[in-house]
Amino acid sequence: MTLTPSQLVGDNYSNSFNSKKYMTLSRSLLALYVSIITIMAAATITEKYMGSYYVADTIYGSWWFAAMWALLAAAGVAYIVKRRVRRTSVLLLHGSFVVILLGALLTHISASQGTVRLRLGETTDTYVVSTKDGDIRHTLPFKLRLKSFDIHYHDGTKAAADYVTRLTVTDGDKTTEALVSMNNIFSYKSVRLYQMSYDPDMRGSVLSVNRDPWGIPVTYCGYALLFIAMMWMLIDPKGPYRHLLRSDIVKKGMMTFALLAATTFMAHGATALPKETADKFGRLYVLYNNRVCPLQTLAIDFTKKLCGSANYGGYTAEQVLMGFVMWPDEWSREPLLRLKGGALRDRLQLPRHCTINTFFNDMMGGYIIGPYLNEYYNGHDDEFHRQVADVDARIQLVMDLRRGKLLKVFPYTVNGNTTWYAPTDIMPDSAVAPADRLYMQNVFSLIYQEALAGNMASVGNIADKMLRYQHKNGGSSLPSDMQTRAERLYNAVPFATILFMLNLGMGFATLFAVLWLMTRPTRRTLRGSMLMKITVAVMLLSFAALTLCVALRWLIRGTAPMANGYETMLLMAWIIMAASLLLCRRFAIVLTFGFIMSGFFLLVSHISQMDPQITHIMPVLQSPLLSIHVSVIMTAFALLSLTFICGITALLLRAMRGSRAEGLAAQLAALRALSQLFYYPAMAALAVGIFVGAVWANVSWGTYWSWDAKEVWALITFMVYAAAAHGTSLPMMRRPMPWHVFMVAAFATILMTYFGVNYFLGGMHSYA
Repeated sequence: MTLTPSQLVGDNYSNSFNSKKYMTLSRSLLALYVSIITIMAAATITEKYMGSYYVADTIYGSWWFAAMWALLAAAGVAYIVKRRVRRTSVLLLHGSFVVILLGALLTHISASQGTVRLRLGETTDTYVVSTKDGDIRHTLPFKLRLKSFDIHYHDGTKAAADYVTRLTVTDGDKTTEALVSMNNIFSYKSVRLYQMSYDPDMRGSVLSVNRDPWGIPVTYCGYALLFIAMMWMLIDPKGPYRHLLRSDIVKKGMMTFALLAATTFMAHGATALPKETADKFGRLYVLYNNRVCPLQTLAIDFTKKLCGSANYGGYTAEQVLMGFVMWPDEWSREPLLRLKGGALRDRLQLPRHCTINTFFNDMMGGYIIGPYLNEYYNGHDDEFHRQVADVDARIQLVMDLRRGKLLKVFPYTVNGNTTWYAPTDIMPDSAVAPADRLYMQNVFSLIYQEALAGNMASVGNIADKMLRYQHKNGGSSLPSDMQTRAERLYNAVPFATILFMLNLGMGFATLFAVLWLMTRPTRRTLRGSMLMKITVAVMLLSFAALTLCVALRWLIRGTAPMANGYETMLLMAWIIMAASLLLCRRFAIVLTFGFIMSGFFLLVSHISQMDPQITHIMPVLQSPLLSIHVSVIMTAFALLSLTFICGITALLLRAMRGSRAEGLAAQLAALRALSQLFYYPAMAALAVGIFVGAVWANVSWGTYWSWDAKEVWALITFMVYAAAAHGTSLPMMRRPMPWHVFMVAAFATILMTYFGVNYFLGGMHSYA
């Protein structure tokens, strides 16, 4: 079966629809569509400088912005009606958007959202709604009385696991006991209560009140229709995606593409514990980042922050950390402090690697960057002052270690509650037994004396006794043996570093090989060759290593690894590699794309400012809906990144062969077909991911859409990419080259959604 280009377009409504009487409507619809996208993009940038309240009042909450959406919906319905569209998936899809917009309108008209402040033992039936004109008090259809408020912590830490409010609800003669916590709302008489905040004295709780009896059910109906439409789009026997899968251009065109496989700084003699002895201290537990973990983890983070590497001049991270603990003066003279930016080095005439002592000079007033640091905190936010703040943060880390503040290695359990102490902490007599307090305060002095005398065997024995003390007094706060082994293995292997070099190297090598083959007159294929088998084997090995990395982080923390930017980059790479392996038997070139894009995401995780540290996640993020939301969105981004690589390959191919080369049109069409194979599931995943995120936000925050910058840019991304599905309305999308150019350009919206919002715009989603 051979399909014409018009049969492979996204909407595939009717190839005969070319009447000029609809041209004006089509162009008006497109202009309105682009205008809304432009306004939303501009609003997110305006918000950064003018504030959220300004854009909420002047743009998102304005009558004209709502009118534009209403006009877009009306014009879209009119366009579909005039074209007499009968395909079920198309009607469901566009109908779902109309229902969602109707739900948003009902929410805007009828919903109210405010806060109620409760004090222990007090009863109230009022809540406050904040407006631009001031606070307005509203009455609840029942009364609330606060029974208690508690913060639940992870064992042995001060990291909050949940915030719990217990209430008594009185409705006339009826009394109901209620519990409100993070991701656990209480609903009564169309009123929903969410945990929002609490009073510092722990005797008061602040709840968010949401009343939206009409908007939420209508919006949820729209989400359900959207889900059904997207799934039907993929499985519809008469739909474009199933046509694409059966087309000869896919079966024959991809046979053209064959995949080929291609193929510090030395220490200056500072005193340090022997590697084996330092390793024993690395096996101790420490309370770090509000999480009990091996001391090795603290040592690696400490060393990385100072010199950008997990080791220094042949010394392990444990040796560096213990070196600063035992011989701080010597190690403060080591040139291990790496200065990342050139502005600081140029202005102060400093080398790339400095000692801690470099920044302390009595003749220059003591702390030489102190005056610049004050300027930074007084509003000087240029590159130089940001680098000063970065260096100061790392120096303060060393100071905290020298003062013993980082070494919370002594657990003490009383009545089932475990507290971790550092040797310099103030320990009340009522909290710690005298013998234990004496041990905590003096054991490091004993270690230093034995090390100074050269009795390293004795030092190791003290470390062993400290570990036994931790097991005896740590209670339930200690991680399991399996978690400890997992973390030590994770610390030992730099997964992201190794894999990004491997994947990018393989990706570019195979890409150049494929392009070279495609420019040859014979356009040979090596499908089934030894080189092909080696390439598949390397991808399997890389995928297995990344799977192990993700599994280890999951095991260490106990929750799915998608709580921050670093982890979502790993997840993106994992999804791309999984998709590549699933499709490589039919489309060999997918492996090249998989290597390049997974390598890119791993590179970003390696070199960016994303924090790879494993920490307990915020209570509000501990929701299965969030895991689904992030996973599905990342799947969509991963698949769309592959359409980007298809586009780049097409552009390179045309540049290398020329626009009139024999066979070029077929190759570009084949690449377009492959791109569409990724495009349709990606759009389905993106739509599902957005509405699952909206449901999670409604459950956790009390509102399914808040016009946060990342929400807006996710919507922009969906709307931009959705344009490619309307090949009949946009005839240029039927041609391979414009399709590829559009996919390359559209990828900028993904970059803005993921990176731009996080590092430039900010907002509620910037934690990611």
